[in-house]
Amino acid sequence: MKYALINASILDGTENMEPITGKTVLVNGKLIEAITDTIPEGYEQIDLQGKWLMPGLINMHVHLAGNGSTSMKQRDNAALVRRLFSNPVTRAIVYRMVANYAEIELNSGVTTIRTVGGFRDYDSRLRDEIADGKRKGPRILAGNTGISVPDGHMAGSLALEAHNPKEAVEFVRRIADTKPDLLKLMITGGVLDAKEKGTPGELKMEPAIIKAACEEAHRLGLIVAAHVESPEGVKAALENGVDSIEHGAQPDEDMIRLFKETGSFLVTTLSPALPYALFDLSVSQVRDIDQYNGDMVFRGIIENAKAAIKNGIPVALGNDVGCPYITQYDFWRELVYFVKYVGVTNRFALYTATLRNAQLAGIGDKTGSIEPGKEADLIVTDGNPLIDLTTLRNVRMVMARGRLIREPKVKRKEEVDTRLDPFLI
Repeated sequence: MKYALINASILDGTENMEPITGKTVLVNGKLIEAITDTIPEGYEQIDLQGKWLMPGLINMHVHLAGNGSTSMKQRDNAALVRRLFSNPVTRAIVYRMVANYAEIELNSGVTTIRTVGGFRDYDSRLRDEIADGKRKGPRILAGNTGISVPDGHMAGSLALEAHNPKEAVEFVRRIADTKPDLLKLMITGGVLDAKEKGTPGELKMEPAIIKAACEEAHRLGLIVAAHVESPEGVKAALENGVDSIEHGAQPDEDMIRLFKETGSFLVTTLSPALPYALFDLSVSQVRDIDQYNGDMVFRGIIENAKAAIKNGIPVALGNDVGCPYITQYDFWRELVYFVKYVGVTNRFALYTATLRNAQLAGIGDKTGSIEPGKEADLIVTDGNPLIDLTTLRNVRMVMARGRLIREPKVKRKEEVDTRLDPFLI
């Protein structure tokens, strides 16, 4: 199809973006053809009536295994996954669920997702089906199953358990055979993995395993993302070859030095720790220890993001979809939190969630900004996100690689909105 998008205020996604008015964006097939003053013949005109046109959002930390349960209590995820994959019928149901969650991301205005731990090879399978036009969904950079260690984060559910460096290398090769775009390592524990106060993000994966897995992944052409929630874990990850730190922790001079020396980037995820840190215990129903550790992780992520930006370390944004209260349709909240807690501007948050995320994901030549020659990944909002980011809550149009969704809709969870909306202010 050929579209001429007219009468819009355009935000191009670049770092210093300013509204562009009086221009028409021409889309030819899956590409942005031109930003022009004239409309050639043969284009369907879409009058945006003064609404705001910008690049589709890019969510850099997604798990397609969930959609934000409102239960924050611990559960046996490994046992649940064993049951889900115990027969062909339940496996097929799980795959349809994963595909549905990806479509929700698209309808919410997220045109690219980077998955960092999922069910078997489902993410790369879905990536290919979407790319071939067999299913609707965002562009997927697939992580597939990750690697953990016994008693490690997501061990037995979204990650294989490596007992030693040799086994880790074997797992890397096995995962690489499923054709992912990246590899995920679960290097530390998480908030609920901690057994006592002050120990969230305990280092679980020994440095020798990290090093062996990273070396084999790089040999096979895969970049490595790492779940890390403690200073010790961040340093071990950076020292042994990880390419991106997912979440982060309280920074110090050594950590900043390692980021700079390795060229690794930070994926800030404020959304998942917020409910544990800031919900009243009467709402969250978690243990006092979980709230304490959640706050510790939350503050560490905030300070890591601040220090990274101050020191010129690349920062991406993701919202760790699948954690309690973190849905497939609420990535926009992460931008609001980035402004509120890290102190960036609305412009910088939108730039980070579009062009900067695309660049750090290695696809900045394809998407992330409104430029001729790039793929037509676009969204439309009623208001100006440079003034109010909450306008991203209800996108009015989505285009993914030139495929148009005129009236995208998502079914929202009332309890999620009720509990999280107070933290937008």
